[in-house]
Amino acid sequence: MSTTQVFVRERVFKEESLMEGIGEGELFHDIAGSSPSILSVLEKIKKVSLSDASVLITGESGTGKELVARAIHDNSDRKDGPMVVINCGAIPGELLESELFGHEKGAFTGAHRSRRGKFEIADKGTMFLDEIGDMSPKLQVKLLRAIQERKVERVGGESPIDVDIRIISATNIDLALAIDKKRFRQDLFYRLNVIPFEIPSLRERAIDIPDLAEHFQKKFIKRNNHYKVKTISDKAMKIMKEYSWPGNIRELENLMERIAVLVDEDVIEPVSLPDYFKTSSDYVAAPTVSSIFENNIGFNKAVDQFQKSLICHALDQTNWVKAKAAKLLQMNRTTLVEKIKKMHIEQGESTPFF
Repeated sequence: MSTTQVFVRERVFKEESLMEGIGEGELFHDIAGSSPSILSVLEKIKKVSLSDASVLITGESGTGKELVARAIHDNSDRKDGPMVVINCGAIPGELLESELFGHEKGAFTGAHRSRRGKFEIADKGTMFLDEIGDMSPKLQVKLLRAIQERKVERVGGESPIDVDIRIISATNIDLALAIDKKRFRQDLFYRLNVIPFEIPSLRERAIDIPDLAEHFQKKFIKRNNHYKVKTISDKAMKIMKEYSWPGNIRELENLMERIAVLVDEDVIEPVSLPDYFKTSSDYVAAPTVSSIFENNIGFNKAVDQFQKSLICHALDQTNWVKAKAAKLLQMNRTTLVEKIKKMHIEQGESTPFF
């Protein structure tokens, strides 16, 4: 392991240029690797942690946006306060307002008692708003006001409540495009995007795959000591580095746990990897007309295969949240569910073209 490699919770920074201002024992969670891109992320975490400015983290699903947010919080002056995480895309819009800002007794049907919102709970700490791009425009107005005034008002309440929090938000969608389509407020974007943070995809930092694979094996073994760290052969590693990793870091972590449980051998060979790793290193955007005829593929089969590949890719990009995949594909959720059943699509499946 080189001195620039970083394994958090197992070792502290070893790169002297990164040590300045970072004390031993400070947490950087599951961020591991030695690539220039990840070292740049760690260097930026160090700088950002010293400020109280709002941070907007962008990147594909599964790249570790929440890990970066936690690293910023844990290395900041707010580390002794709470870090409250809320997924704006997982909570229905009508419930998200109460979840964020709380409510008073009797504010709506079922509100039998007053309840603090996440903003109040995060006082003196950090609020991490994941999937911020999925928040409704109506709620965006109230969020903007809360950030600007550092006050919140519970649903059904009349008195504003002071809050002292840092806002870190994250999204995997293009907010600039969402602004153009009037789905996201430009003034809120500027409030959130004081310090932009772009997290590279795993395919952009394939050099880190050996470090990450070892790290995730050790992490799993700590939870279950019936297993041991396996060596990855050069051939298997070559396949892993060439794979597109649509699920990014999360997909790699799940793969290493699956291998730890199912593979008996001490060395991971290509045969140990899922079949879709060996049949394709990426999704193909579209087949050429000539390739269809050259491979004697009929019209109906080509169309079906193209549809299946698009659906698989959309599901992987959205971590199998069907509502988000349907939105990405610009189709109704019920239509997508019907196609998944009809095509017998299962999670983890890859559908390469011809």
